[in-house]
Amino acid sequence: MNKMRFNILFGGSAGQGPNILTSLVGEALVKQGYYVFYSRDYQSLIRGGHNFNVLTISDERIGSNDSKIDLIVALNEETERIHKKDLSKNGLIIKAGENEENMYFAGAVFKILGVEFKILDEELKRLKKFYEENIKHAKAGYEKEKRSLKLFGCNGKLKSVGRFFLNGSQGTCEGAIASGLDIYYAYPMTPATPLLFELAPRQAAANFLTLELESEIAAAISAMGSAITGAKTMTGTSGGGFDLMTEAFSMAGIAEIPIVFYIASRPGPGTGVATYTGQGDLKLCLNAGHGELFRVVVMPGDSKECYELTNQAFYLSQKYKMPSIILTDKHLAESFYTFENKSKLLPVEKSTKFGRYNSYEHTNSGESTEDAEIIKKGFDRRMKNERDVSIECGKFEGIKVHGNKNSKNVIVSYGSTKGAIIDAIKDTDCKFVQVLYASPFPTEKIKKELSGAKKIILVENSSSGVLGDLIREKTCINIEDKNKILRYDGRPFLGDELKEEIGRKMK
Repeated sequence: MNKMRFNILFGGSAGQGPNILTSLVGEALVKQGYYVFYSRDYQSLIRGGHNFNVLTISDERIGSNDSKIDLIVALNEETERIHKKDLSKNGLIIKAGENEENMYFAGAVFKILGVEFKILDEELKRLKKFYEENIKHAKAGYEKEKRSLKLFGCNGKLKSVGRFFLNGSQGTCEGAIASGLDIYYAYPMTPATPLLFELAPRQAAANFLTLELESEIAAAISAMGSAITGAKTMTGTSGGGFDLMTEAFSMAGIAEIPIVFYIASRPGPGTGVATYTGQGDLKLCLNAGHGELFRVVVMPGDSKECYELTNQAFYLSQKYKMPSIILTDKHLAESFYTFENKSKLLPVEKSTKFGRYNSYEHTNSGESTEDAEIIKKGFDRRMKNERDVSIECGKFEGIKVHGNKNSKNVIVSYGSTKGAIIDAIKDTDCKFVQVLYASPFPTEKIKKELSGAKKIILVENSSSGVLGDLIREKTCINIEDKNKILRYDGRPFLGDELKEEIGRKMK
């Protein structure tokens, strides 16, 4: 891995404040010109347990953490006990004392990194609440700490350009609002809940509504009710919640109701491990609902793509009066990425008006029918939508190719694995084909990039390699099991470990 990377772990129990510390340090360093990425690991507990965040800093774009930690900020003894084995050769630990508040640790971190105290002061003023108390504790930590692990220089690369530090949920939130969202319905389910938390405070300023209902079924049915009045509507959940929404999803398909479904995956089946990550829901998104039902499925890989692809999901849903799915996962939804600019978005025009909508096969005016000719016309109309959407999506990227674009060594994946893969293949003879659309599938683009490859390696957070199955189905290109790098313990890939594993597969 690039030596210009620095990893900080903030750990403690729920309620001790590791999140605010990580955000504070991350925001400050981005403003100083660094690229920052951070991810969260926490248990399904309101208080207690062991939670930690890893913040990785670099002088160039990054999208993953590393296995070795340079600085451990231990808000409790358990953090030191669990993570001391991961400390790098010259790494340091900031240990919890008897009376230190969390901003004491912020001061100590800034001192160790060699960042001027006035930068921390500015961040604490931005927080507004408890400034006097926070600055007191921060000064104590800054003055007491004498050790140093000064950061490499970044030459102020980002200071003169637009800069964003967002997680995937915030990117999706921004994309939905920019697309003209009117109503977001949800029943809380980790890891989709953060999107509700991002949208709710923005309601008044952006003139839309968020509603938390009593179940996923209620959320999906209510979304249909709003959509048929002309509202741009979105509903969100995780895989287990989407199971309950599939009847409404089918109805939206036959009744030609535009709804955007947001799915943030976690490991399943059943409850699985509720606060961890996984990519096992791709087939659910592609096959949910009964009958022959076309849908759009987009798969962003970072917060900027969440912004862009949410807009495309709204655009296609409204234009073709059909359901769209935005598929993310816990790692993407809650990890923070640094990027410089947002893309120009598509205008989303409302396509529905209040009228008669029917889950039965129907005439153009919405009346139920069993007439053979009208039934066939209904299928033909929906199948034409599939063809038209596929043609229109040709103007979107569909895939992205990273790394050495002429290489015969090909990595293929989708979603939140993007950051770790790009970090892992730097300075190697590899190209990475990132799939952005599962439906309509960019078959010809995939064939072009994979045909003639010496070796194709699939990287995925699942136990079976679902994307590999989809590629084989659509292109007849088979990725051998021995060339699959699969992680299915609920944790994301780490850049340095993935680099080693790819190197072994390439031999």
